Amino acid sequence: MASRWKQIGHRVEYALARALLYGFSRMAPQTASRLGAGTARMIGKWAPVSRIADINLRLIQPHLSDAERAYEVGKSWGHIGATLAELPHLPRLIRNEASGPGWTIAGEEHLLALRDHDGPIIFFSGHIGNWEMLPPIVASYGLAFAPFYREASNPLINRLIAALRQKAVGQAVPMFPKGARGARAAMAHLKNRGRLGVLGDQKMNDGIAATLFGEEAMTASATASFALKYQCIIVPGVMRRVGPARLHLRVEKPFMPVATGERQKDIEKLTQQLNDQLETWIREAPDQWLLLHRRWPRHFYARSEKPRA
Repeated sequence: MASRWKQIGHRVEYALARALLYGFSRMAPQTASRLGAGTARMIGKWAPVSRIADINLRLIQPHLSDAERAYEVGKSWGHIGATLAELPHLPRLIRNEASGPGWTIAGEEHLLALRDHDGPIIFFSGHIGNWEMLPPIVASYGLAFAPFYREASNPLINRLIAALRQKAVGQAVPMFPKGARGARAAMAHLKNRGRLGVLGDQKMNDGIAATLFGEEAMTASATASFALKYQCIIVPGVMRRVGPARLHLRVEKPFMPVATGERQKDIEKLTQQLNDQLETWIREAPDQWLLLHRRWPRHFYARSEKPRA
């Protein structure tokens, strides 16, 4: 009986998601983005999870007042809502140097230089700006990659999102769910000189205790491990939202990880290097990061939630 109710719940969630995305798809991209942002901001201020975003901001921007943090948390909700609303419009967002919907890029020369590279590549980023736009932009340079992704608990919604991502990229690409099965498939993909995309800013309980903003943050070591094992070029890049349905990708200088022969130390060093890159990106615009995520250990939040003297 419990399983049947769960299936019914999944179908209801799926129907609501389909209806919501269809509604956004019938609007102009800027209108959908504005509506998604505004709705999320209104709902978000009442959501209990906003408390997590507030605690995260205390670490990232300790100089802010309570009112300023509340404002930044609202902006973060707005970016989440805009990202959702922009999903059905991604295939229609094209390079545009003027104003209006579309995208621009800095560091284009790095992607152009990699077009003829016949070895494995890892594109590294985080849940910043509209991260969903990163794959289609990179694919437009002939560098489509297979993304690692976290599966939704509802398999119907999971398939819906996967279909939207494939449509945005404009071609069929493999997608690897996080976990042992996905990791094995990703390793085989890189071994065959494939390209992989990783959003490396989420907590991984069985990862490495690297630091982020001076606090211990359990971090997935897969990116570093894969890159060192298969000598992958790592291409860091960050998405920014600069307006409604208007996005900007900054591609950092690609690099090849250095292997010294001490594999575990090399993995730890590279993992910390990637965390440092994420920290730099997040500091630039904390509100565009996924602030609602419990990025640090449980004791960090328990300590931060204690009443102030």
